[in-house]
Amino acid sequence: MPWQHKIQYLIGQPVGISLANGQGTSGILCGVSRGKLMVLEYLYQAQFALKQYEFQMIQDVNGFPPCQM
Repeated sequence: MPWQHKIQYLIGQPVGISLANGQGTSGILCGVSRGKLMVLEYLYQAQFALKQYEFQMIQDVNGFPPCQM
């Protein structure tokens, strides 16, 4: 399934994002606005940042799997 169809089900969930440049990131998918994904990412200590990723930068988006212990 193309990532554009998955994101509506992943809002508010932890996601991993594969970028077109080969890098990746993860965080909570907060929403979609004007062709950008809004992702809350952890920085350090108690600091977080809301980052924006343009659609053309994104290769894939996947939800985190459940923990299995």
